[in-house]
Amino acid sequence: MSVVLPLQGRTALITGVSRRRGIGFAVATKLAGLGANIAIHHFQPHDVDLPWGADDLDLVRGELRAALTGGAQFTDISADLADPSTIPEVLRAARTLTGTVDILVCNQAKSGDDGSILDMTADNLTAFWATNTRASILLTAEFAQQFAPQQASERRPGERLAGNGPYAEPRGHVFWMTSGQVHGAMRGEVAYAASKAALAGVTRTVAAELLELGIVLNTVNPGPVNTGYMDPETTDRPLEELNEYVASTPFGRVGRPQDPAELIGWLASPAGSWVVGQVLTSDGGFSL
Repeated sequence: MSVVLPLQGRTALITGVSRRRGIGFAVATKLAGLGANIAIHHFQPHDVDLPWGADDLDLVRGELRAALTGGAQFTDISADLADPSTIPEVLRAARTLTGTVDILVCNQAKSGDDGSILDMTADNLTAFWATNTRASILLTAEFAQQFAPQQASERRPGERLAGNGPYAEPRGHVFWMTSGQVHGAMRGEVAYAASKAALAGVTRTVAAELLELGIVLNTVNPGPVNTGYMDPETTDRPLEELNEYVASTPFGRVGRPQDPAELIGWLASPAGSWVVGQVLTSDGGFSL
């Protein structure tokens, strides 16, 4: 029996893939299983000082290579995406696999060192903005350049994009990651929530522009997902009240990294490509 690989021949770049417990790793594994060539970005220094710590990058690479199907290829690159000068190099490294990148998953995120409104400083807000928001927008802009018509360089700033549509199918997919800030308060995470809210807020605007080039953008809110920060030995928050609440929910658990990965895998395939410009919550009903 032949195996259906809907992403065979496509190349996916997933940022923020440095831990096997993370959402980025789960997404990369899922897309690999669907046949995609996989390029991952990581920045391990971010993880070192966090309670859950850093992972072994050799094991990350090895498990992702083992997940490849259909003769797909793999590469990885380390970069601090808070530095905008690194973004073109990350895309260039991903394009070395096949000459293009077809799927971009902006999963990188700064977490930790946040605070309440009384703790906010300009430096604190800027740090979260640079990694979570600015980097995602600049990665998307760099990704979109490869699909822009040659005459696009003659546009005036802000002038409507003119592509070569209509398109028989999407030419590319972009995914941003937001959080649950629209569904409830995120106390003590003002800078993080602000940086993620900006992505959700501008999704429709950027999606409309990318659609002119045949690129589909969607933003995913994975809800509460345990990537290690809800484990007693690596948590950065009190768990007793949270565990009691989770036990009372219909499914009795928070999300697993594989949950949003399944959604992204479907959206990146032909079957899910009619979903465009949406902020999609995949949280098992937590927001209800």
